[in-house]
Amino acid sequence: MLDLTYDTPKVRTIAGAKHDWELVIGMEVHAQVMSNAKLFSAASTKFGAEPNNNVSFVDAAMPGMLPTINEFCVEQAVRTGLGLKAEINLHSAFDRKNYFYPDLPQGYQISQLYHPIVGEGEVLVELGDNTARLVRVERIHLEQDAGKSIHDMDPNMSFVDLNRTGVALMEIVSKPDIRGPEEAAAYLTKLRQILRYLGTCNGDMQSGAMRADVNVSICLPGQYEKYQATQDFSHLGTRCEIKNMNSMRFIQQAIDVEAKRQIAIVEAGGEVVQETRLFDPDKQETRSMRSKEEAHDYRYFPDPDLLPLVIEQAWVDDIGANLPELPDAKKARFINDFGLSDYDASVLTSDLDSAGYFEATAQGRDGKMTANWVINELFGRLKKDEKAITDSPVSPAQLGDVIDLIASDAISGKIAKDLFEIVYTEGGDPAVIVEERGMKQVTDTSAIEAAVDEIIAANPDQVAKARENPKLAGWFVGQTMKATGGKANPKAVNQIVAQKLNG
Repeated sequence: MLDLTYDTPKVRTIAGAKHDWELVIGMEVHAQVMSNAKLFSAASTKFGAEPNNNVSFVDAAMPGMLPTINEFCVEQAVRTGLGLKAEINLHSAFDRKNYFYPDLPQGYQISQLYHPIVGEGEVLVELGDNTARLVRVERIHLEQDAGKSIHDMDPNMSFVDLNRTGVALMEIVSKPDIRGPEEAAAYLTKLRQILRYLGTCNGDMQSGAMRADVNVSICLPGQYEKYQATQDFSHLGTRCEIKNMNSMRFIQQAIDVEAKRQIAIVEAGGEVVQETRLFDPDKQETRSMRSKEEAHDYRYFPDPDLLPLVIEQAWVDDIGANLPELPDAKKARFINDFGLSDYDASVLTSDLDSAGYFEATAQGRDGKMTANWVINELFGRLKKDEKAITDSPVSPAQLGDVIDLIASDAISGKIAKDLFEIVYTEGGDPAVIVEERGMKQVTDTSAIEAAVDEIIAANPDQVAKARENPKLAGWFVGQTMKATGGKANPKAVNQIVAQKLNG
């Protein structure tokens, strides 16, 4: 059973630092809503389209063009909130966040500041040392994405691609409950897993469908506990935001680098300035991007083109009644129904497609044996070939047939690995392959006994040694397996060798 911890400090020892320091981290995750159309227009959200191909008059901010809310995007946000055990606000509203970017034609972003659609929720994050942290989610709000500026196509000009402009984002804001780089990566991994299970975001960080702003601050041991008791942020150090992170590895590096920077400033008698920074992975440094704005700097005000969003509890209840089985529940069921270890269940439920593959294969079979074959043989081979589980050349039915042949003693474990390789590379029915290629296991004890007798008769010195040291009996087992081309039943070989040497 995992121990849930909220406030156990993670003291970081930084080389060269005068004191021990605790890290305090909060994350703002921007998750692109899985929807065919944008938040306020019918333009396509398809990734990889030609520049400025998925742009409506609304996205381009043409005069007189008014936004119209995409109900499906709202439904996806509600689904996400329910998946994170969050409060769903039946009344929410959109605001204008005013700032200038060349890739935001209207000159403001439609977002939700004062009345977000989703309130407080939680994410259970397993930390790998048999403990877990419950990271609290402060809110989730819907907003539109900006476009993309391109600076490397011409030495004198920049270009703008508006395809992403208006794409629906869910900004998932955590409380500062994360205590280190590893926890930050674990939180984002778990959040992405939940969103993928829900079908509300594909979690692809490379394409920008999921990215994170990471807020980092430091404090002396004991101060975080005071914050937890009072919810008074003055007990925590000044935070700096590291913008637009889209790699688990870089997020961890950036947190370490930024923590060391802040510690050096404070221990030298300086003060950390609240600002937005960028991480340079090549130079392993963060650098200032701009001073950190507050809400009033953006001149938020209710969007006059959009009425307040009012949803019915019955609609929310209907969405909740149709949620899929989520990762923690699926993992618990796999442990209970299939007798899996915590580790194996975690591996198999880390991805929805992997979980589905395992469950389809394990039906009516030994769960532990199936897990071993899926994790060790199949996943190992797919990783080597850089293939996803959805591209597996071996179907659940085929792998299930291989496992059935082992369970019925038709083939040995060694033969099964050879059979798996044939099915993986050539395809075919495992049972037919075994028959046609003469791969059936030798279960005839008289044939095995004859092979053992021949080996014993040819090696009297080895027999004497084995009778003095029973551990050496394994040599005869190996020789027998070799003599039968690996087809002899290992269990029968071991029994007969033991009988002959002790006889």
